[in-house]
Amino acid sequence: MDTQRLKDGSVLIIGAGLAGLFLALKLAPRPCVVVSPAPFGQAASSAWAQGGLAAALAPEDSAQSHAKDTIAAGAGLVDPIIAMLIAKDGPARVRDLLELGVAFDRREDGSLALSLEAAHSYARVARVAGDLAGREIMSNLIKAVQACDHITLVEGVAARALLQTETGRVGGILAMNGKPIRLEAEETVLATGGSGGLFRVTTNPVEAAGQGLGMAARAGALVADAEFIQFHPTAMDLARDPAPLATEALRGDGAHLVNQDGTPFMSAYHPLADLAPRDQVARAVASEIQAGRGAYLDCRTAIGAGFPEHFPTVFAACAAAGIDPRNDLIPVAPAAHYHMGGIVTDVWGKTTLDGLSAVGECASTGVHGANRLASNSLLEAVVFAHRVAERLRETSLSGQAGGDAPSILPLPKEARQLLRSEMTAKAGVVRDAAGLTSLIDMIQDLKAQHGSTNELITASLIAEGALARQESRGGHYRSDFPHELTPAKRSFVTLDIMR
Repeated sequence: MDTQRLKDGSVLIIGAGLAGLFLALKLAPRPCVVVSPAPFGQAASSAWAQGGLAAALAPEDSAQSHAKDTIAAGAGLVDPIIAMLIAKDGPARVRDLLELGVAFDRREDGSLALSLEAAHSYARVARVAGDLAGREIMSNLIKAVQACDHITLVEGVAARALLQTETGRVGGILAMNGKPIRLEAEETVLATGGSGGLFRVTTNPVEAAGQGLGMAARAGALVADAEFIQFHPTAMDLARDPAPLATEALRGDGAHLVNQDGTPFMSAYHPLADLAPRDQVARAVASEIQAGRGAYLDCRTAIGAGFPEHFPTVFAACAAAGIDPRNDLIPVAPAAHYHMGGIVTDVWGKTTLDGLSAVGECASTGVHGANRLASNSLLEAVVFAHRVAERLRETSLSGQAGGDAPSILPLPKEARQLLRSEMTAKAGVVRDAAGLTSLIDMIQDLKAQHGSTNELITASLIAEGALARQESRGGHYRSDFPHELTPAKRSFVTLDIMR
C-alpha cells in the first residue's frame, strides 16, 4: 500500500467545498493539502447553494437580531453563544469574500442588495446574480486557492477511514485513488459535507452521503443531533436526481405556494404563510401532495418577466423540463437538503478526538438546532473555517501522524439505491416508530451483507436518533409523538453507546 506523509506542519483537509477551501486560504502561511474525490467544485453542495449568505449588514439590522432569529428557528436546541458568535462574525466574513472577488448583488447606490428569506426579521441574505451565490463563491475560491503556494490540491482521492494511533489520536486517512493509499498528517480536518445523498429525494450531490460523519463516528468521535435533517420544501418535482432547488428567495420576493387549482394554502398551516420556517412549510407541502391537491410555486406575478435575469439557475432547470415559470406553475416537493446534526466540535472547530477538526455541514457546532435558519449554512462554514484556521495557523502541531484504520469499501450502487428509497420513505418529512424500526432492521441487513460502510453508519445514526427522540421538534416530526417535550434536549452519542 502506498503511504505518503505530509511534510511537517502541514494540515490535511478532507473536502473541497466552501468550508474546506476557505479554511485552506485562511491557513496561510501554514502548508495544507486539500483532497477531494471529484474535480474541485463538482461534488460540493456549496456550489449549489442558491439563497446566499446571511449576515447582519443592513443599517437597521444587528447581530443580536440575527442571533435571535437563529435561536427561534432552531426550536429550542440552538446554543445561544454560538448563534451570537456567527452573527457577530458574519459581516467580516462577507468582506473577506468581497476581497476574494465575489460579486455580491448591489443596489444602484453601491450598497449590497440584501434579500428577505423565511424566519428572518430583516433582509440580510447577500446573493449573487439572484440564485448563483454558491457557484460564484466557489468559482472565486477555487481561483484563489490555485494561486496559493501553501495549498496543494489533490483530486480523485476518496477518504474511507481515519488513521488512529494506539492512543486514539487521528493521524490522517486511509483513502482510495484507484488503489489504497495512506495519507499521514499531524492534523486532519473533515470538511466532507452533509448526508442528503442518503435520501432518494435530495437537493444535494448524491456523493454527499455522510461519509465524513461515518468515519468520525467509527473512530469514536462524539456525534450530536443526527436525527435532525432539514427538508427543503420547494425542490422542483421534475423527476431528476438530485432534485433541482427552487430557492426560498423566490418566496421572499413574493412567490406563493399554491395547489393544482391555483389556491394559496400556506396561510391555513402557519400565520407567516409562505415565509414560515422551513419545517412547517415542508410538512404543509407534503400534506397537500398526500391529499391529492399537489403543490406548486406560483411566480407568475411576483417574479414574472424578470425571471431569467433574477433567478437564472431555477429558470434553466424549468426550461429543461418544458416549464416557463413566467407563465406556468412550478411543481415542488420536499427534499433532504441539510443535516443539522454532525460531529461535535467546540468553538474552535476541534472534535472530541485529538488531531481531528471538523467544519461545515459535517460538523455540529450547536448553531442550527432542530431547524437551520435559511442561508446560515454558508455563514457557519466561513465563520468556523476562519476559526479553525486561527487555531491551527500558529499552533505547534504534535509531530504525531499515522496509525491504523480498517479497510472500508463503499456501499454498492444497488444497495445504496435501496437505502435511499427507504430513508426517504421512513426517515423523511413525517416519521413514526413502525417505519423507523423497519428502516433500522433493513440497515442491519445491509451491514450484514456489505459491512459497516460509512453510509450505513450515518444512516443508522439518523434512524436510531429519530426513533429515540419521542417528540416532534423542528425538522424531526413524529406522527406518533406530534408534540414537543419540555425541556428541550440535544442528543449526544458515540457509536459504542448507540450499539
